[in-house]
Amino acid sequence: MAIYRDLFFNNLSGLLASNFPVLHKIVGEDAWRDMMRDFMQRHRARTPLFPELPRELLQYLQNTREPQESDPPFMLELAHYEWAELAISLDKADLEKAQREQTDGNPESDLLEGIPVLSPLAWQLSYHFPVHHIRPDFQPQKPGTQASHLLIYRRLDDEVGFMELQAVSARLYHLLKDNPELNGLSVLSLIAKELQLPDASRLVEQGRQQLEQWRQRDIILGTRP
Repeated sequence: MAIYRDLFFNNLSGLLASNFPVLHKIVGEDAWRDMMRDFMQRHRARTPLFPELPRELLQYLQNTREPQESDPPFMLELAHYEWAELAISLDKADLEKAQREQTDGNPESDLLEGIPVLSPLAWQLSYHFPVHHIRPDFQPQKPGTQASHLLIYRRLDDEVGFMELQAVSARLYHLLKDNPELNGLSVLSLIAKELQLPDASRLVEQGRQQLEQWRQRDIILGTRP
């Protein structure tokens, strides 16, 4: 029984350490083993599937774990950030089908005149801590003065990438997602109105460049009329 107990513990602990490599390094081996034992004893997982176990650990951190004095203040946000990369890589959404069915098929279509079609495999994430910079030699103890906005995406070739967004770019993505009936120019005009800009031409040109960059990375799959 002792052999099987150790096999079970070490396999699960090693699997989750590989899915949360930065968190594992930061908390240290002893604290990680203690957390794994608490996770196995107290959390009731709803699936035995290995790819879903990182989500179970995230739910444990959110709902079950009693905070420890040694826990870094960014633990939950860092865990979510590391989980997101795995989650989007395993998502079953078919980008080629979405591109074929939802866009006009013109790779050179005007992103201001047409309605940009966002990829279902592009997720905007916002955190209080700069989780994309956290590592063993950089561990902020207080949230940043501004939120960290990130865009995680999976391309048509299945490559996963991250992009840091400025506040205006984050707002642009948010408005595109929430207003699928508006074309690119209309969305940028809304932002210019929110910022009370007397001349929106510079913002529109910068917005066009941002939209084009997103199209090159398959964050925007194309446009529809």
